Amino acid sequence: MGPLYNGTTCGTIKEGQNCITHGRPDLGYLYWRWQPSQCNLPRFDPNTFFNLLSNKHIAFVGDSMARNQLESLLCMLATASYPNLVYKNGEDNKFRRWHFASHNITVSVYWSPFLVKGVEKSKTGPDHNELYVDVVDERWGSDLEHIDMVVLSIGHWFLHPAVYYEGGSVLGCHYCAGLNHTEIGFYDVMRKAIKTALKAIIERKSTDGNGIDVFLTSFSPSHFEGEWDKAGACPKTKPYEEGEKMVEGMDADMRSIAIEEMEAAKVNAKQFKGLRLETLDVTKLSLMRPDGHPGPYMYPFPFANGVQ
Repeated sequence: MGPLYNGTTCGTIKEGQNCITHGRPDLGYLYWRWQPSQCNLPRFDPNTFFNLLSNKHIAFVGDSMARNQLESLLCMLATASYPNLVYKNGEDNKFRRWHFASHNITVSVYWSPFLVKGVEKSKTGPDHNELYVDVVDERWGSDLEHIDMVVLSIGHWFLHPAVYYEGGSVLGCHYCAGLNHTEIGFYDVMRKAIKTALKAIIERKSTDGNGIDVFLTSFSPSHFEGEWDKAGACPKTKPYEEGEKMVEGMDADMRSIAIEEMEAAKVNAKQFKGLRLETLDVTKLSLMRPDGHPGPYMYPFPFANGVQ
């Protein structure tokens, strides 16, 4: 049947992700859909969504994966009801909120690439990220009492150079040559960050009595080939065949951490009513899409001047 929306029909798609208006010639990808192996996934229906989430607030928290999930959902919902942008803040509008008056539904996105408190590297500040692994990021944590459903999506930002703090002192670092800290890698740090975030949600929502649905998106492998912002990126236009690509190495390890921490949190949450926690396992389906990135089409008509 084709998609509910595309790059020319949805007004909230970010400029740098709008492949169609930037001249991408093939449109076959608009007609694919995922088919889970053990159930029939019905076509997304905006009105069913509105009825299920009337008077609720759903929040997407994390990195660009969270933002992409939010923007896709907004585009699908906008085919049935207009979203009013009621709040925006931060560079590149990293904190935004929409309201669907027809069903009193609020949809928010919170930029929080570590889930915990962090200072991102900048031109004026440190040349590495700083993470406080035992302190939740209050930019979203402080709003939990108003949130009914939260989707957490993190991963790739943990690969960047960083110094880690726990209990007020330096825990170690990742890829921080020149600083006199112990190199500890990022696996345990991501585990601690997820643990801290889920613990904060459970503690705060178990006392306010409103309950919450929590989804943790598993690690999404890089869905492109080549260098992500160069002309030769993303040469493939179709998914890999079954068996052509396997979940292994770092992708598998990052996925395991998310699933293990969510399972541990589920046990902790069982004693409270109204708390539902699940992993949204996207690792394999992300891996199967080497074409799932704008690549050269982040820019308008990249091949217009004879560039191959």
